[in-house]
Amino acid sequence: MKKRLYQSDAASYFRENSSIFLFIVILFLMGVIFGAIVVNSMSITQKEDLYYYLSQFFGQVSDGTVAADNDLFLQSFFHNSKFIGLMWILGISIIGLPIILILLFLKGMVVGFTVGFLVSQMGWKGFMLAFASILPQNLIIIPVFILMAAFSVIFSIRMIKRQFLKKYAQPIMPFFKRYIITLIAAVLFISAASGIEAYLSPWFMKSIIGSVTLK
Repeated sequence: MKKRLYQSDAASYFRENSSIFLFIVILFLMGVIFGAIVVNSMSITQKEDLYYYLSQFFGQVSDGTVAADNDLFLQSFFHNSKFIGLMWILGISIIGLPIILILLFLKGMVVGFTVGFLVSQMGWKGFMLAFASILPQNLIIIPVFILMAAFSVIFSIRMIKRQFLKKYAQPIMPFFKRYIITLIAAVLFISAASGIEAYLSPWFMKSIIGSVTLK
């Protein structure tokens, strides 16, 4: 009975805020597209310099001279957790709403730029490298970032309404408790994504690099 009640509450919550979720997804996709466009606007010298450092990195991965798995896990976990935590904190503050949207756009831009650069420089081989090095962990990270951004925007809007609209009388504490649970769930998913990035992605990359010529 409780399970059905929770499912019903979740469904009504998503329906009520469907326009916000749709806007967040579109904003992220716009960031991805913009990141891919930025690649095409780079000069040949910039592309060559970046490609040189990228080749060095892939060479280190192939030789197994990159950071240890545990170090990679901690780096990935703390980097993504700080990003998620910043979004969460901005959701509490009234003035944080536009910054949340900017952060999400930048995240999409980074993904679009990385994939776009690899594909533009290496064609299908670059696509395969992007598939191995970026896709596995981002299958978790991207949905978590999108949902966290949406929840933060929704909570921020509730805070704004409570502050400036006298007719808005809904208590904020029940929403705040859910907001805390959302952060905890997001961190758990981020830890799983970091595990994939640290322990599985390097193995995938080594397998692909073995059959890919970077020159």
